[in-house]
Amino acid sequence: MSLKNYIFTSESVSEGHPDKVCDRISDEIVDQFFKADPLAKVACETLVTTNLIVLAGEVRMSKKAAGPNEIMSKSGKVNKKLAEKLARAAVKDIGYAQKGFHWKTAKVQVHLHGQSADIAQGVEAAGNKDFGYATVETPELMPAPLQYSHNVLKLMADARHSGKQKLFEPDAKSQFTLQYENGKPVKCTAVVVSTQHKEKDGKKVLESGDIKQLVLPYIRKVLPEGWMPPLDQVYVNPTGRFVIGGPDGDSGLTGRKIIVDTYGGAAPHGGGAFSGKDPSKVDRSAAYAARYLAKNVVAAGLADRCTIQLSYAIGVAHPLSVYVNTDGTGKADEQKIAKVLQELMSLTPRGIRTHLKLNKPIYARTAAYGHFGRAPDKDGGFSWEKTDLADKLRKAF
Repeated sequence: MSLKNYIFTSESVSEGHPDKVCDRISDEIVDQFFKADPLAKVACETLVTTNLIVLAGEVRMSKKAAGPNEIMSKSGKVNKKLAEKLARAAVKDIGYAQKGFHWKTAKVQVHLHGQSADIAQGVEAAGNKDFGYATVETPELMPAPLQYSHNVLKLMADARHSGKQKLFEPDAKSQFTLQYENGKPVKCTAVVVSTQHKEKDGKKVLESGDIKQLVLPYIRKVLPEGWMPPLDQVYVNPTGRFVIGGPDGDSGLTGRKIIVDTYGGAAPHGGGAFSGKDPSKVDRSAAYAARYLAKNVVAAGLADRCTIQLSYAIGVAHPLSVYVNTDGTGKADEQKIAKVLQELMSLTPRGIRTHLKLNKPIYARTAAYGHFGRAPDKDGGFSWEKTDLADKLRKAF
């Protein structure tokens, strides 16, 4: 029997968190390959620390698509100057121009190389299990604690980029704790926001209390009316001043924030990271497909919550299993839902890429504030957030 009354917490991190800086750079590389070749294969890892950016991984393009001014030559050599330019541009866009980590002066090392035929064969046939989840808790059909955690950091980042709030710096983390009754969130019991900030506002040295007053309006804006917890349960920079942050304060690696990227711990995770990988890797594409299907099940009114698992084996195109769990909220038979979903969408790796149109340069935008719960873009970005199967699902039941 599922738990109905409980307290649940999820966290998010901003685009300036060291790990998210790495995710962004890695996905910029993925996008650049797809701009040149929709059949490109990319596995790019990034490391950042004090004034250092390191890119490593294996890549492949079709000889027909490659050219002298593209990310990879016909001979299979990576254009390291272009890769470095992309990394610097990403760091600049995030907003790092600090002594310890500056987009212009940081050292960039590029160790990307051509993918071997043996690795390529293994990648094409890779197996894994991936999960998708959707819930009626928010308009985005996402778990509320995670969605609010994303939203507050995105609002703060927008204020920083626009110049409306010049005292914020790029690195930040948020955490929302919600109380659930009868399986539904009813109020927020605690909020934690830690944000990097300028050392001074004019001549005034900024302390935690000053930053709290700057952050409170953003917290109030993301929470539903009447959900704001008491101020003594709102913790802003609880460890003190936060001036040194980002890669200068801590190292970062691609793929270390997979729970932030997905459902904040409210649903299972297959284990594989998304960023830096082209969608031929089911770590990425099958997770997107599972979210797409789960969201359409909920959008169709067949359940208030839905978890979907897709399981794959090496060398087998079709999934070994399609598991649907509506956690007692379903209005239709779960096995029939699983059967109908497979009739509506091919769940082979190729079928997923074709249905969701994933072989496009649409990945850098996914690197921060979650891969799910985002609005679909006109150019095909976040296509897995569409609910275009909902009508067909309703008719099937």
